[in-house]
Amino acid sequence: MAYWLLKTEPDEFGIDDLKALGQTPEPWNGIRNYQARNLIRDEMAVGDLAFIYHSSCKQVGIAGIGKVVTAPYPDPDQFDPQNKYHDAKANPDNPRWYRVDIAFVEKLNQVIPLKDIKAHPELSDMVLVKQGRLSVQPVTEAQWQIINQM
Repeated sequence: MAYWLLKTEPDEFGIDDLKALGQTPEPWNGIRNYQARNLIRDEMAVGDLAFIYHSSCKQVGIAGIGKVVTAPYPDPDQFDPQNKYHDAKANPDNPRWYRVDIAFVEKLNQVIPLKDIKAHPELSDMVLVKQGRLSVQPVTEAQWQIINQM
């Protein structure tokens, strides 16, 4: 099992939206960064756990936990000209973009703020601290454990 951090804007879709779905999976769509795409396509697997991270909001930080419930698959939005995630260069025979479906696991009692994560010396090598803009990030098991204790 691997661990991840998935960024989302809670005004569009946040941990409360995921929680409201119960165990109904939600496609983690809209990833249009090649590094994030490669992580999804090449490394994510069913059963992996992910921190759900709220960005571009008042309370930036880790808000909950989700679970990967499907293997990576081509994001169908890339082929739909009516969809905001359409990619005119995408080809069904050689898809450009992938996604997984996520199910709710847990909402944290309070958001773990980015400033608290950055202040923790053992998390200084975390991708979130070093390359914060990436929307899909690997998290080591040690980092996962430290954050869960926070």
